[in-house]
Amino acid sequence: MSQANDRAHPQNDALSPADAVSADPVSRRAFIKLSAMAAATAAAATHLSDATAAPARKGPAAGATGVTWNKAPCRFCGTGCHVEVGVDKSVPGGKVVAVRGAQKAAVNKGLLCVKGYHVGGALYGRDRLTTPMLRVDGVLKPVTWDKAIDVMADRVLKDPKGFAIYGSGQWTIPEGYAAQKLIKGGLSNNHIDPNARLCMASAVTGFLGVYGVDEPAGCYEDLDAADVVILWGNNPAEMHPILFSRIVDRRSRGQKVELIDLTTRRTRSSDHADHVMIFKPQGDMAIANGVAHLLLKDGTYDKAFVQKHLNFRHNPDPDKPSLFGKPMTFEAYKKALEPYTPEHVEALSGVPAAQIRLLASRFANPKLKITSLWCMGMNQHTRGTAVNTMVHGIHLLSGHFGKPGDAPTSLTGQPSACGTAREVGTLAHALPGGRIVKVPAHRAQTEKLWNLPAGRINPKPGYHTVKMWEQFTKPTDKGGDIHTIFVQVTNPGQSLPNLNHLFNDKKDLKDKFLIVSDVYPTATTVLADLVLPAAMWVEKNGVFGNSERRTQQWFKMVEPPGQARDDCWQTIALARRLYERGHAGMRDKDGKFLFDIKDAAGKSVPVWDWAHYYDVNVDKALFEEYRGFTTLKHKDLAPYDEYVKAHGLRWPVVQTKSGTWRETRFRFSEFDDVYVKKGAEIDFYHSKTKDGKAQLWFHPYTPPPELPDKDYPMWLCTGRVLEHWHTGTMTMRIPQLRRAMPHSYVEVHPKDARKLGVHNGDKVVVESRRGAVTLPVWIEGRGAVVEGSVFVPFFDERGLINNVTLHLFCPISKEPDYKKCAVRLRRA
Repeated sequence: MSQANDRAHPQNDALSPADAVSADPVSRRAFIKLSAMAAATAAAATHLSDATAAPARKGPAAGATGVTWNKAPCRFCGTGCHVEVGVDKSVPGGKVVAVRGAQKAAVNKGLLCVKGYHVGGALYGRDRLTTPMLRVDGVLKPVTWDKAIDVMADRVLKDPKGFAIYGSGQWTIPEGYAAQKLIKGGLSNNHIDPNARLCMASAVTGFLGVYGVDEPAGCYEDLDAADVVILWGNNPAEMHPILFSRIVDRRSRGQKVELIDLTTRRTRSSDHADHVMIFKPQGDMAIANGVAHLLLKDGTYDKAFVQKHLNFRHNPDPDKPSLFGKPMTFEAYKKALEPYTPEHVEALSGVPAAQIRLLASRFANPKLKITSLWCMGMNQHTRGTAVNTMVHGIHLLSGHFGKPGDAPTSLTGQPSACGTAREVGTLAHALPGGRIVKVPAHRAQTEKLWNLPAGRINPKPGYHTVKMWEQFTKPTDKGGDIHTIFVQVTNPGQSLPNLNHLFNDKKDLKDKFLIVSDVYPTATTVLADLVLPAAMWVEKNGVFGNSERRTQQWFKMVEPPGQARDDCWQTIALARRLYERGHAGMRDKDGKFLFDIKDAAGKSVPVWDWAHYYDVNVDKALFEEYRGFTTLKHKDLAPYDEYVKAHGLRWPVVQTKSGTWRETRFRFSEFDDVYVKKGAEIDFYHSKTKDGKAQLWFHPYTPPPELPDKDYPMWLCTGRVLEHWHTGTMTMRIPQLRRAMPHSYVEVHPKDARKLGVHNGDKVVVESRRGAVTLPVWIEGRGAVVEGSVFVPFFDERGLINNVTLHLFCPISKEPDYKKCAVRLRRA
């Protein structure tokens, strides 16, 4: 396995970080305009001054001999750009030979980022997994699919309560729905969680805490209308470049868009900002309270909006916070904020008092339209839920909500973190459509929709991600009650925090069994006992849900290599084997198989048999079944065939009197959301207090759980880069992207570098109390850290920064904090 990875990342392609800077131009003018996966270099310039996306160059003409075109959402981030995929049908099984931006797609309007233009290349790495492999005497050896499914069934039957599934926001909606039904409707143990727990769980609990229901009220069109865009600890110029290009494009047309960048390091987004406010780690909490303090002190909050639409809430004991808290009066809220003067906030956050006043002045101006954007900076936070609710609160307190351009909006990093993890509910505590396992009515509704006997669904939440892996890597005789984890479409051996605690200990536990379904060898397959080759992207049917509530469908276009098969099929095949071996949970209350898929004539199709899996559209069958769950929380979906015709639709999607289907751009706003009561203007119809009002929370500033000290005197922040996506499993196998950013690095401030006596390219050890990693230094490169801090991206499996990171998490969302921990540097 290690040899395969070495082949995928040839050392002779490598550049030093300094070389990568000069080889990497990313201006809008110079950005290489790729479409047809022509030989291209993922370029980047020394400055991202003009944008990060460019119009697609036309590929082979539609209708050209042997090439057919079909739509699909991009495989990478949560933006949900639509691409047109050109397939050469003259190649046996078909081959993706061209990709271009979909001109009619509202999300990206024909544009793609550098990863999007190369997305087709992700299918064709030299080391694709093509056959199931079982570890025997320490070596992975090929086995048949029949044997692999039998081994999986053996592990379930060993003890169904100790079998867990770990998935991701890369699951399609049908894949996540099938896994959810297997675990919660079949095995009744609730041990299912996605890697999305690591990236957007705090956004979920923030929305729930404020509005009583998850996901943004606004949409991407807010970026086209906002006068002010505020970035709360995120870097969309690299992480969501197509969305960021909307701001750049508006400016190029002479429109004034003020950009305020709240950040702990300068980034490419900072280069475009009118104001860069660099804050100390966790200082965002103090900043949010400082803005609210000034709105109240100066009387510039929206009094009518507050009186009509808001209640106030807090947690009396900040050390024991909950998502429900306790009511508080407006006067008590105002008094709680009194200490957060600009000068006090400056002391806590490091942001000058004058900049705090400037930020508050924007919210104080009712004539402006303000959109806030955030992503991992606020979510991967030991007070992630709190800071999410606080930023929502500023918008609500100032009345900057519910109008185009006025919106607090979280962005996601995975293509279906919203559609699958959040909406299907593949979290340990959740059920489809916004339900939770603790609520008896929700369990009863789910049992009815799944035709299960009463009591089948377990009321006890399963293990969240950190707890699941702790229980897996803990010896059985010491209480480690998870004996098997089935991993699909994610790479926890690289992406989990504090790997030495949560993953690496597995290698010494002989009774623990790791099953991994993936497309390439990864840091996770290194310790896997059973490896399953998976189909990916357009090698299968799929449905994703993006960051603006847009549900997007595509069809299979090419055959997967070798014996690679769909993740959804793997789940159904396992369920069928358990059914055949007598597991009662694989039958509904009428004795029928849990996944009884019928054809148009009403005849059951044996979709667990791979030879018959595509006899029917399994995705459509599962999607239509799932639709029945979506109306409870007004997340209504249209029929599957409506998505076939569209470049996605934003829920709630409601049927009009004429029979057509209408999407919703702005939730809770009477002018666009049919569920808002007439005359209400704004209606938070899932309010926790059941009065149509949102909850405005007070949370005190809380310092980080680990601070730099004399032994570990520096801050570490981790994140991503433009060229690579998450753990690099796909993008590091695309030669153009790998050459543009060939390996990881550590950003070091020039003063810290001088103290260490290191220069660009020199190697240093980044070390915490949990582990260490050796990386080359990059000084004054793409980003600029402040003195006393370092930044490391996590895409490179040869330099696992998550051996160093902290696994402490938000007490409500259970999302770990990857953005701040104490480290030290020494020369390698």
